[in-house]
Amino acid sequence: MIYTNKYMVINGEKVPFADEKNILDVVRKAGIELPTFCYYSELSVYGACRMCIVEDSQGNVIASCSTPPVHKMEIRTNTPILNKHRKTILRMLLASHCRECTTCSKSGNCKLQTIAKRFGIDEVRFDKTEKAFKDEYPIDDSSMAISRNPNKCILCGDCVRMCSESQNVGAIDFAFRGYEMMVCPAFNKPISETECVSCGQCAAVCPTGAITIKNDVPAVWDAIYNKKKRVVAQVAPAVRVGLGELFGFQNSENVMPLIIAALRKLGFDEVYDTSFTADLTVIEETNEFLNKLERGEKLPLFTSCCPAWVRYVENKHPELMPQVSTCKSPQQMFGSLVKSYMKDKYQDDDRETFVVSIMPCTAKKMEARREEFITDGFYDVDAVISTEGLADMITEAGIVFKELEPEAHDLPFGMFSGGGLIFGTTGGVTEAVIRKVIQDKTHTSIDNIKFSGVRGMEGIKEFEFPINEEGDAIRIAVVNGLGNAERLIQRINSGDVEYHFVEVMACPGGCVGGAGQPFGLADKKKRRTESLYASDKQTNLRHSDENPFIPPLYEGLLKDRVHELLHVHYK
Repeated sequence: MIYTNKYMVINGEKVPFADEKNILDVVRKAGIELPTFCYYSELSVYGACRMCIVEDSQGNVIASCSTPPVHKMEIRTNTPILNKHRKTILRMLLASHCRECTTCSKSGNCKLQTIAKRFGIDEVRFDKTEKAFKDEYPIDDSSMAISRNPNKCILCGDCVRMCSESQNVGAIDFAFRGYEMMVCPAFNKPISETECVSCGQCAAVCPTGAITIKNDVPAVWDAIYNKKKRVVAQVAPAVRVGLGELFGFQNSENVMPLIIAALRKLGFDEVYDTSFTADLTVIEETNEFLNKLERGEKLPLFTSCCPAWVRYVENKHPELMPQVSTCKSPQQMFGSLVKSYMKDKYQDDDRETFVVSIMPCTAKKMEARREEFITDGFYDVDAVISTEGLADMITEAGIVFKELEPEAHDLPFGMFSGGGLIFGTTGGVTEAVIRKVIQDKTHTSIDNIKFSGVRGMEGIKEFEFPINEEGDAIRIAVVNGLGNAERLIQRINSGDVEYHFVEVMACPGGCVGGAGQPFGLADKKKRRTESLYASDKQTNLRHSDENPFIPPLYEGLLKDRVHELLHVHYK
């Protein structure tokens, strides 16, 4: 606990502060939630929306997000002038906003809607602006992952800062000035023609429906209703610790048994787990890494599980592509594997297998439509829906999620180890690979790996791990957030650091913080991570190659087809 003599007087009460960077943090510490559109603690301060204003003892109105706290400073958070300012700002935003709220995908989860209701805005005193009336900006649906509707943008800049500061992509920015100002790609090009990597983090922080995740739910319903299709679901590890938050579960509980029950009620024919092919990824990626290490090939080996990261390398560092693992991501391994398996298993059944991925990630939508993942003229994965998309299906079907009876996966692709399960968080891939390496070369316990430095939510983690009794060690880096990845690449290129193995996840926190998850800042991502590690600890199998259904695959379906079904060369 930090002890301090410094305090502010907020609404007549003393509130101590220590390292809070702004007045807003101190106000929240006092249990008061000031409204904000443009403030996220994990991004730079922009101070544009002016909703977080407070009034000091001299009657000055100041933005609390951009003003540091001062000892003995007196402020009030709810006064007539503040109330008037906030309501005026809201009415002006609504006057230039597209108001088709009932059909907006963000309806019920829109900050503008929520805050307008909070301040009792039941009418807009300003005429609807000419721009809003004409609805003049076309919707950009060119991306496979996100949809942009500039008519719903309130110019808060959250997406711009996320794309630039956190992800180092810069696919969107402010353009034009004054009345004509808007957020768009350079030259107002379609987003698909930019360096966008489909991570979707812009949609995650957007407070309105200006940037939303592409909705593939209708295609999934069509497949379920089609009697000629066998609809198979794969559920990613991070989904099980995110979905429950949307149905009232606390502390990011693992609700996988209820997800399985819900999917069966929705009409899915078979329900599997992407953690199974995560186990396969561990085996294949470990073998690839050790072969490169023994042959003295150029290192580090970069992981390939995250499609946004792969696209980032293609766009900004194509020279590194030979060092990106040739392993398909677990999603794509599952798609090619299960379709081949079903073809052999149901030879007398003419139904077409339709693979649905339930993912925390929007980039998986883009990945599923890459030409490298077409086999015999068909995509290996037919549709990708997000964690929130699955929640929408469950709600639409009238299923009371909390009252479901837990059910188990189908086999064989429902069996998995803890190594496959922890893929859902930053450092999970690396830890699973280390488990495989040490099982092959040493007798080190899993607990020693846990405390090696691989775990944690830091943007860049670096550590060494011994791989044999002679003292040889591999130097590893684990990165989350593409901005951090760029900083690491620059250090590697300058010769400041050398690594053997590097894991990169595009989303801050890894898949638990994917744009398809319920939105959450660092504390929530940490709880999801802890829930995954707790589930890992409870599994009977901790190492990926202990999965009893994997050896028969290598001896049967994968015999002579390992490269075809489990590896890829990006074009």
